[in-house]
Amino acid sequence: MQCPHCHKKIEEHRNPTPTVDIIIEIEGKIVLIERKNPPHGWALPGGFVDYGESYEQAAFREAKEETGLDVQDLRQFHTYSEPGRDPRMHTASTVFTGRATGYPEAGDDAGRAELFSEEDLPRLAFDHDRIVGDYFSWKKSSC
Repeated sequence: MQCPHCHKKIEEHRNPTPTVDIIIEIEGKIVLIERKNPPHGWALPGGFVDYGESYEQAAFREAKEETGLDVQDLRQFHTYSEPGRDPRMHTASTVFTGRATGYPEAGDDAGRAELFSEEDLPRLAFDHDRIVGDYFSWKKSSC
């Protein structure tokens, strides 16, 4: 890109892409989805923030789309922004916690949605192992 006035080259300004992830608790377990699209594997429900929506709205929307659940008590947990956390691009994910009732049903780009306890977690995609580990450590320290 060139400056329209002096024609010097201008470096393009790039930012990480905003995403949300949601740790949804149901009866002491958390909801994970098995991804249909690459990168494959188990992950927290979540996705990209759409233009014109808040991060909270994105979290409610993604939870509903991927699990069929209506989340209550949504609270911001932490933001994860390591450049390599998503192999597709540099993302910055704001992680939320919340509660729900019922049983998750896979939808949108989720192939499956299941409940897991801390003791039976599968290997997770992205940096979700770290996020879930941080969450369970936080829960233990706040009791």
